[in-house]
Amino acid sequence: MKYKAVIFDLDGTLVNSLNDLGDSVNTVLKKYGYPEHPIESYRMMVGNGIKKLIERALPLNTPTNIADEALEKFKKIYAIHQLDKTVPYNGIGEMLEKLRQKHIPLAVCTNKHDDAAKKIIYHLFGQTTFTYIIGDLPGFKRKPDPKKVLLIAEKMHLNPGEIIYMGDSSVDMQTAVNADMLPVGVLWGFRSKEELLENGARLLLKSPAELTDKITFIND
Repeated sequence: MKYKAVIFDLDGTLVNSLNDLGDSVNTVLKKYGYPEHPIESYRMMVGNGIKKLIERALPLNTPTNIADEALEKFKKIYAIHQLDKTVPYNGIGEMLEKLRQKHIPLAVCTNKHDDAAKKIIYHLFGQTTFTYIIGDLPGFKRKPDPKKVLLIAEKMHLNPGEIIYMGDSSVDMQTAVNADMLPVGVLWGFRSKEELLENGARLLLKSPAELTDKITFIND
């Protein structure tokens, strides 16, 4: 099979954003006098959107009005600090350039809120690397619902089976399976090899360079 496009997850796949996410949530928790969490523990809290992130970080049985207020505080804090420590993983830039040289369309579909996703991507990768970027938007369910990645496939005029979906979590592998795309799991992200395999990964990558080594693209 020769693949014609790649859609990427963002956090834990293209960029290591754990410190900025964790620091921003901890700042919110500190404002309420709640216990903060070690940064590494946020690996298991991210991936389902910022509302779920805040719910997981807050103490159990936090009143809904406080949770909603904390979410709004997080949005404001993260908007200021989302690029303090967030960087692409080693080898991502080279991998993207190889794909661009092959004229492979690239896109991002993430559960991160749309404005933050675009700001990070444009700052770190420029405005022309990805043909489509879709984050968390009103009217769309979050991944693993496949609607957003299928919309990208439609805009690319490609069949889902011709597209790779690449991510670091169960949510990403389920998204690919639900969309009938090739689920490619990355081992440099936030979640484990076992989680990726249990949720449908058909290929695991130890480094970004392996994508073009292990996958045959239409222009190879």
